[in-house]
Amino acid sequence: MRSGFASLLGRPNVGKSTLLNQILGAKVSIVSDKPQTTRTQVRGVLNGDDVQVVFVDTPGIHKPRTPLGQRLNDTAEAAVGDVDVVVFVIDATAPLGKGDRWVASRVPRSAICVVNKVDAASKTTVAAQLLRAAELGLDEYFPVSARTGEGVGELVSEIARRMPDGPQLYPDDMVTDIPEAFWVAELVREQLLAVTRDELPHSIACRVTEWDWPHIKVEVLVERESQKGIVIGRGGNLLKEAGIRTRSQLPDGAYLELAVRVDKDWQRRPKAWERLGY
Repeated sequence: MRSGFASLLGRPNVGKSTLLNQILGAKVSIVSDKPQTTRTQVRGVLNGDDVQVVFVDTPGIHKPRTPLGQRLNDTAEAAVGDVDVVVFVIDATAPLGKGDRWVASRVPRSAICVVNKVDAASKTTVAAQLLRAAELGLDEYFPVSARTGEGVGELVSEIARRMPDGPQLYPDDMVTDIPEAFWVAELVREQLLAVTRDELPHSIACRVTEWDWPHIKVEVLVERESQKGIVIGRGGNLLKEAGIRTRSQLPDGAYLELAVRVDKDWQRRPKAWERLGY
């Protein structure tokens, strides 16, 4: 038996969470086109023939503007140590910038570099990005599409090959170790990111405050009173839409109650992060 950990690192919006979901064939990490969607380390378990790989999705590393932003960077960088494989993900459709190079300088030279989103780029663009990525001096390079699955099988095979001898770390039927209540709160946040304005995502947080199946109450936190009305929407339409989208991903019979509350400047208060699980 071989087993170990593989961390996914990179800048925001390079597709780490989509890649993890594609690898596992199941949704264990929420996805959005908004930056910094992932706020914690999310573990997903892949079982193969005599091998188990525990993937760790991480927040996108960025230039922090708030104390929470720095906390997210620290969370991501903590996933570099004590793992067997580091997977550094970049975007095939975007220039390889200073931020990418800064993150690359913090991963081991044995890291695997993934050039993601090849489905959205021409072959010429992908080839040019691979050449630029080669300058980073990492061990191997894989062009993939996390959205379509192109190239993902080859990447997973290489990661599995690198796993050391070790015991099974999780049961065969476990895909993630995320607590169910935390997962539901994240699903609500994912759908709120989809229906609210661009300036709101960083100010939104969600947590389950009541769980008496089938009744689940989720509290949506914002930082200012003006944001509360934006999240609720005219006549409650945005909050209702987010609830409908979330319920479609829950077991039949689930009753989801959403409530919006102002928690002033929660991003700047460590005790608030801890209550939210960040």
